[in-house]
Amino acid sequence: MNVVVCVKQIPDPAAPGALDPETKTLVRQGKLILDDSDAYGVEMGLQLAEQAGGGEVTLVSMAPNNETSGLRTALAMGAAKAILVSDDALRGSDALATAKVLAKAIERAAPDLVIAATESTDGYTGTTPVQVAELLGMPSVTFAKKVSLSDGTVHVERQTEAGYDEVVCPLPAVVTVTAGVVEPRYPSFKGIMAAKSKPVDQLTVSDLGIDAALVGQAGARQEVTEVADAEARSAGEVVVDEGDAHQNIIRFLEQLKLI
Repeated sequence: MNVVVCVKQIPDPAAPGALDPETKTLVRQGKLILDDSDAYGVEMGLQLAEQAGGGEVTLVSMAPNNETSGLRTALAMGAAKAILVSDDALRGSDALATAKVLAKAIERAAPDLVIAATESTDGYTGTTPVQVAELLGMPSVTFAKKVSLSDGTVHVERQTEAGYDEVVCPLPAVVTVTAGVVEPRYPSFKGIMAAKSKPVDQLTVSDLGIDAALVGQAGARQEVTEVADAEARSAGEVVVDEGDAHQNIIRFLEQLKLI
């Protein structure tokens, strides 16, 4: 069972963020860390490979400046190797361009299963994994809260607002997992040391056979036109119950057009 896990390396959320004044997008310089949401995907991939009785987990990522810090964390968890696409031409890429790059890199690994988080914690588009599935010609199942494999199929309990759906689809497939699908393991000291020597195949846009005009800011089909501070939260209204509090609440909900 060969599993590919898409992982994103992001600026440390604990550090103050900065925006590029030209593109109005998040500055991604210096050390990047593994997105917390992707740790669940890595753990899920490792467990499925173990349950299948063999195979390995390959990480696929796109990041600037040949950054591998986040990848090394995932490798220390137990992944066997990684593919990193890093190229100045990718600066300013939108979700679709990112999906095109990831799909081409994933093809090199010839996976039986592709796992990703439902969305990244620094972008929140939630669109890239399903775009990757479409480009690869694979079925996709999103919001998985439980995943298992059997006889060439993947069985997923797909989280919904009302509970969950039971979904079965043939492999290869793309599955996005929610936080809590498994409990990510902590890298051991042995795993951290081993991660330093695990292979990371570093590729450029040209290595993938992608036209540079289709990615980056030039190929983006969306643009951030303005960034503004969030409105300050105003003080709430205190309703004192003098026998008519329910009427005040009803009027308030009517103003919000909730009733």
